[in-house]
Amino acid sequence: MSVRRMLSGILLAAMSLAVPAAPAAAAPVAPAAAPGDVVTARAINAPGFLYARTWSITYRSTSATGTPITVSGTVIVPLGANANTPVVGYAPGTHGLGDQCAPSRHLEAGDETEGLLIHQYATRGYAVAVTDYEGVGTPGDHTYIAGRAEGNATLDVVRAALRLPGTGLSAGTKVAIVGYSQGGQGSGWAAQLAPSYAPDLNIAAYAVGAPPANLRVVADHNDGGANVGLVMAAGFGLDVAYPDLQLAPYLNDQGRAAFADIRDDCTDELSKYAGHSMADYTTEDVLNRPEWTARVNEQNLGGTTPRAPVLLYHSNGDEILPVQVSVDLRAAWCAGGGNVTFWRTDTGAHFTTAALMSPAVTGWVADRLAGRATTGNC
Repeated sequence: MSVRRMLSGILLAAMSLAVPAAPAAAAPVAPAAAPGDVVTARAINAPGFLYARTWSITYRSTSATGTPITVSGTVIVPLGANANTPVVGYAPGTHGLGDQCAPSRHLEAGDETEGLLIHQYATRGYAVAVTDYEGVGTPGDHTYIAGRAEGNATLDVVRAALRLPGTGLSAGTKVAIVGYSQGGQGSGWAAQLAPSYAPDLNIAAYAVGAPPANLRVVADHNDGGANVGLVMAAGFGLDVAYPDLQLAPYLNDQGRAAFADIRDDCTDELSKYAGHSMADYTTEDVLNRPEWTARVNEQNLGGTTPRAPVLLYHSNGDEILPVQVSVDLRAAWCAGGGNVTFWRTDTGAHFTTAALMSPAVTGWVADRLAGRATTGNC
């Protein structure tokens, strides 16, 4: 049994007493004109979150190429929240490409695999804003692993939570941005984009867990292995994100069938590609084409240094994302003068580390939201 499935089973057991009410229709809030504006909001009973008010929302954000888009997400506000309640922007790990994979749908159903990680923050009294990312839960395909789109969506779901009527939250409250795996890329890109894209947010900290900080390294590491499906999903997502890329002309018959099928796969379904190589599906090495090389390199973290303290953590035993990508990212952010705390752990495999490190990561974030200083370990 995978750790993701085990986490889901634990979550279901913990939430068995919570029975969701029939969902109300999504209500338009106001004309949405700017990133972070709420488009629709619907109060829901999310199993397990009996101590909070929860909304399923759609909100405005910005694509990787600067186009206005609508993204879905979830806002969780503990009972008794007020103007001083901090907000945690939560960037989820890989859920898949189809709308049915969206974290918002699984939170409402009570079977979200990252539910216990989200509870780590919400039970401390923090509001939590969870993005689904572009194209998951909303019309269009998912721009999987397009860093700017993920960072924008993560920052904008926090803005949306602060603008959502009835929460009691205030625009100037402290914010933390957190995420692991794909969520680590999302939180890392949020950290790099925030000074220019979301200077209105009072961000106190970022937690960046096992990010795919160098996509070419990650692709080469997984090609032909158990997780090559993630590489294929990334190729699909970048092709969707950037109109100048053309994947279709370089696919063989097997590749056309595979990429037509992958567009609605959730994470567990990607295992059907295990043991294959990208060369099995393409007529040439797409990643070595100049237009692809340029776009892939654009997704890499490290080019801009975050201004708020960052916790970067990664396990030596990560079988999907090599720890060296975080070693290099730490060096880049430290060279730029960043306040970086790097935890290079011996916590085993990729998904195991997310669970094992969650209490310590949540504690580090809580210290920053409480105003306790950190000097990092650059």
